[in-house]
Amino acid sequence: MPRIRPVEYTEATAGVRAAYDEVVRQHGRITNMKRTLLRSRPAFHALMEWYPLRDTVQPFLGERLTNLFAQAISSENDCLICSTFFRRILIEAGEDSDRFVLDDREQAVVDFGQCLAKPLARIPDELFARVAAMFDEEQIVALTAFGALMVATNIVNNALDVDLDDYLEEYRASSVAKATGEG
Repeated sequence: MPRIRPVEYTEATAGVRAAYDEVVRQHGRITNMKRTLLRSRPAFHALMEWYPLRDTVQPFLGERLTNLFAQAISSENDCLICSTFFRRILIEAGEDSDRFVLDDREQAVVDFGQCLAKPLARIPDELFARVAAMFDEEQIVALTAFGALMVATNIVNNALDVDLDDYLEEYRASSVAKATGEG
C-alpha cells in the first residue's frame, strides 16, 4: 500500500491537471510514480528532468546502453518499479533479462551506474579512468547527473512505497537480476 495516495485527476487542481495531461500526451499513460509526484509540482518537475538528461546521454550511449545503465542503477537500489520498467523495455527489445551480454564499454558504464547507486556514490579511480577514456567531460557530467536522477527516482518509489503499475506486473521478476553481465 502506498504511503502517499497518487493524485486522482478528478480531484486535481487545474495546474496539476495540465501536467497530468501533458504526461499522457507525451507518454500515452501516467504512472503511479508520476501521479504521486504530482502531490508536489516542484518535485514532479525536478524528477521529470530525467527525460532531457536521458535525451542528452542517449546519443553517445545508444538506446540499449542507456536502458542498461538505468536498469543497473534501479536494480542496485532494489527499486521494484524502475527495475521492472527497464526490464520490460529490455525484454521487448529482445534481451535476455536474466543475463545481459556486455562488452567492455558497456560493462564500464553499467559498473559506473551501480557505483552511483551505492551509498556515497564513490567511483573507484580505476573505474573512473575507464569511463574517462570513453567519454569527454561534458558527457561524464551528463551521465552522472542522469544516474543521480535515476537514483532520486528510485528513492521516491522506495521511500513512498509507490505501487507497481498494473501494466508492469507481467515483467516483474521474483528477484530482479542485476545488469552485471552475469545475471
